[in-house]
Amino acid sequence: MLEVWGGVECSVVRIRNAYRDQVAETGHRDRPEDLDAIAALGIRTLRYPILWESVAPDDPETCDWSWHDARLARLRALGIDVIAGLVHHGSGPRYTSLADPNFPALLAQYAGRVAARYPWIERFTPVNEPLTTARFAGLYGHWYPHRRSEAEFLRMMFNQCRATLLALRAIRAVTPGAHLIQTEDVGRTFSTPALAEQAAYENERRWLSLDLLCGRLDPTHPWFERFLALGLPRAELEAFLTGEARPALIGVNHYLTSERYLDERTRAYPRHLRGGNGRRRYADAEAVRLRHLADRTGPKARLDEVWARYGQALAVTEVHHGCSRDDQLRWLSEVWQAAVDLRREQVPVEAVTVWSLFGAVDWNTLLVARAGHYEPGAFDIRAPQPRLTALGQATRELAATGGFRHPVLAAPGWWRRECRFYASERGTGETAGAPGVAVLQDGAGYAEAIARICAARGLRPVILDEAALPEALARPGLWALIDPTPLPLEEMVLRYPGGSFRAGIRTGALRAGIAARADLRFLTVSSALVFEGQAGRPLTEDDPVQPCGPYGHSAAEREAQIRAAHPGALVVRTGPVFGLSGEAALRLLPDRPDRRAWRSTEADLVSPAYLPDLVHAALDLLIDGESGIWHLAHAGATTWAGLAHRLARAAGLPQPAPEPAGSGRIFVLASVRGSLMPALDSAVARCAEALLRPGPGRCAAE
Repeated sequence: MLEVWGGVECSVVRIRNAYRDQVAETGHRDRPEDLDAIAALGIRTLRYPILWESVAPDDPETCDWSWHDARLARLRALGIDVIAGLVHHGSGPRYTSLADPNFPALLAQYAGRVAARYPWIERFTPVNEPLTTARFAGLYGHWYPHRRSEAEFLRMMFNQCRATLLALRAIRAVTPGAHLIQTEDVGRTFSTPALAEQAAYENERRWLSLDLLCGRLDPTHPWFERFLALGLPRAELEAFLTGEARPALIGVNHYLTSERYLDERTRAYPRHLRGGNGRRRYADAEAVRLRHLADRTGPKARLDEVWARYGQALAVTEVHHGCSRDDQLRWLSEVWQAAVDLRREQVPVEAVTVWSLFGAVDWNTLLVARAGHYEPGAFDIRAPQPRLTALGQATRELAATGGFRHPVLAAPGWWRRECRFYASERGTGETAGAPGVAVLQDGAGYAEAIARICAARGLRPVILDEAALPEALARPGLWALIDPTPLPLEEMVLRYPGGSFRAGIRTGALRAGIAARADLRFLTVSSALVFEGQAGRPLTEDDPVQPCGPYGHSAAEREAQIRAAHPGALVVRTGPVFGLSGEAALRLLPDRPDRRAWRSTEADLVSPAYLPDLVHAALDLLIDGESGIWHLAHAGATTWAGLAHRLARAAGLPQPAPEPAGSGRIFVLASVRGSLMPALDSAVARCAEALLRPGPGRCAAE
């Protein structure tokens, strides 16, 4: 049976003189209870770090094993086998580097100590992805020691492979039966005919680490002489020919951006993809976004290539996608199915590894930027304790039954939809079979914006008015009902405080009841005005409601009746919503032709929410199966005047006249369930760009 393995994102990457440690940044270092949560998923094999930089950071003779002793003992007690990683995208501690000729011997010394301390561990990955790490550190200069040449890349790659060989010798001196589980990203490069030579070069290069370790890089190999030309000793190259470092299992780490397409027609691609090799200019694009490559990309194709070349047992040793929850589920499903299909074809794929169980931080920039960009995994750490996501639920089902279900799987991931193609190849059409999401018409444009976001996520939105609701919900194929109708009322209340506006108590409960009877998920929004604003601090879901004015009282009653009518309803409280074209945020910008006067209590502090961020976070929660009250607002409170200043500054426009700072009531939301929204400044910057430069036929909310 195909196994489910797990992995904790554990990279320790040096950038200039600073280190980034993902075990610390995801909080795993300080949560020993994480191990019990992993065991509860049914995972019995775990890729786990015993990283050199963490144990012996300052002196190779001074090792601190305390953290690892406790964690590894607990894993052993839980019956979880460990695949020990010793260097994970690192350059080693400060007293060495990937360019250091002593790196292999120093790592071997450390590996021997690990084996002696934990003799029950039998599977090791001394160096994770040696070729990929060498590319980022020696060819592209992203990571220490920040070199940018083919020669430096090759030396660093060889250094890591030699370190793996010497580490295995040291480990096997203690544990003779120890196995090498070698991971690598082997993404293929495609190209136009004009760039076939560059693509062939890159496709040869991608195999170098595995060719070395598998004993294939002999004097007849096309790269053998290149290595000798670098001054590498022939004896060290030929030491691999014995097969001593041949992996017992090759772990393929495949990502959607691993496969590339080279095209000399640079103007057909976004500017950030344009570059070259120093001799020719070309675009280096994601191959998955090219229509004519649709049947040549993907995890099955790459796994099949590795099997054909090496004939070794395989596993997918990292499955992670930093995207919306629905596409995370679809990616896991596709990789799992590829492994199942290959096993049916007698290809020995042993496992699929759910990677980044507790998520990852700033991997969207290869850890170069410290922006705090978090990508959840099986658990979301943005809560008092890691919260199980739909991806975690799927992992548990896979471990128990070998399969999993979720309505969103009825549609393919973005990498299989028309939206993925670059503009020159893009078609039209709705995703067939996508789960339906009914969105109630609100009369102010929110329903249309929410529908566009749903469609972009592979969900099939249907905008309904009140009269059509009962009949429409009886149709097959619907999965959820979204009621955004309080959003424009919230805006009116804030613009005209003290008025008689009220939420629709009875209609909210009726809609929730209809959804419950149709067995649909139900999502609606509520207001921070269920609090009176006198507490002097941000308020959470645990705080008792103390409504502010008629609208606040009606919103609180509406919440209660909705939850009574649909116990599984998700009720999202938020602050003033901005980011809809023609809505308040646009009118706050000065010198806009559609700017109108707006009124609000000037000194009240509020928690604004950028509509796309709000909708994406709410949809993720809906897919996770969450219910009850959730507070969704950006970290960073402001007044309406303050928001106007932030938007104008971000847009590069003259700022409005100064207004009073926040000194009135505090309608600021916090959460004890999970702070899922990005910082307010990030939202403001993206909103300003979208409002001033929307694409053709788009609104700022997309």
